[in-house]
Amino acid sequence: MKYLKYFGIAALLFGVLFAAAYFIKTNSKSIVVYETEKAERRSIEEKTVVTGKVIPEDEVEIKPQISGIIEQLFVEEGDLVQNGDLLAKVKVVPNEQSLNSAEGRLANTKIVLKNAELDYKRNKTLFEKDIISKQEFENAELRFSQAQQDLRNAQSDLQIIRLGSAGGSATANTNIRATVAGTILEIPVKEGDQVIESNTFNAGTTIATIADLNKMIFEGKVDEAEVGKLSVGMPLEVTLGAIEEQTFDAKLKFIAPKGNEEQGAVQFKIEGEVYLDDSIYIRAGYSANASLVLQKKDSVLAIQESLVQFDRETDEPYVEIKTGEKFERREIKLGISDGIYAEILEGINVQDEVKVWNKTEKVKGSKESTEE
Repeated sequence: MKYLKYFGIAALLFGVLFAAAYFIKTNSKSIVVYETEKAERRSIEEKTVVTGKVIPEDEVEIKPQISGIIEQLFVEEGDLVQNGDLLAKVKVVPNEQSLNSAEGRLANTKIVLKNAELDYKRNKTLFEKDIISKQEFENAELRFSQAQQDLRNAQSDLQIIRLGSAGGSATANTNIRATVAGTILEIPVKEGDQVIESNTFNAGTTIATIADLNKMIFEGKVDEAEVGKLSVGMPLEVTLGAIEEQTFDAKLKFIAPKGNEEQGAVQFKIEGEVYLDDSIYIRAGYSANASLVLQKKDSVLAIQESLVQFDRETDEPYVEIKTGEKFERREIKLGISDGIYAEILEGINVQDEVKVWNKTEKVKGSKESTEE
């Protein structure tokens, strides 16, 4: 019993000492030292980045003036052409209904011509014998001449339907030529394809697309929250995804007067004229980003955005200012921001020391850390 008594007293003392040590350890906390920074005067630019692409300023689609089948192509995509260069030949395939109608008109004009010729010869004989007047003879002569002209017209119409032209060409084709100078961007047809002529009711089949790659524009879309800050003539900096470490100057030339809703947000199309470097070859359709300066202020009071905190309830910005050994909360009013520095309109001055929010060390076994 004596040994049990001593053992119980020892266990009690050990428990008291362990509890005291644990209490002291858990309640001891090192003093956190916060650094401070002061506001400074600097220039701030509020920018936005617009995604889009570079495309030729003008693209011309070459379409045939007569329906048929592509017999031969003389150019390839990427070729440089001049105005009037031959691009392709189209073989005419006559429409059966039109062909039958033209043949019927020709046969009819031949009948009319034969009758007008007989009438002319008969009236000529009578006129020579002074049986009819000169006027009656001249009328018969006029009808004969008109019948001859109608026959020639009917023959030309039939030849156009059969061959595509009235020139009497033995090779049943027609020429498709370039209407502007530039680079062949696309040839959506191949030899043997059937094409449709351009007319009032049909846009026609595109034989080739031609554009001048020396005149390129940037095309992109901006959100409705930013379009009100844009104006025609603003400078842009365009970067291309295919050409690294190279920027191109541009000027905003168009802002769409009407927006289109895309994924719940209204987007407005913009276009900018890109000033190209002759030493770099730009292909149509390159993806691009354009940087626009929405606002710019020089020599304004600013601090780093990382120093600014926001109230959880009011969402108003504030900072903590050092006053002696303590920090005092100070409400501030912000202006423009470039993503790193924010303009200070009210609340602090250049003498105030602003608290730099420290981050705690990572706890063992934890993947995250919280701010003090």
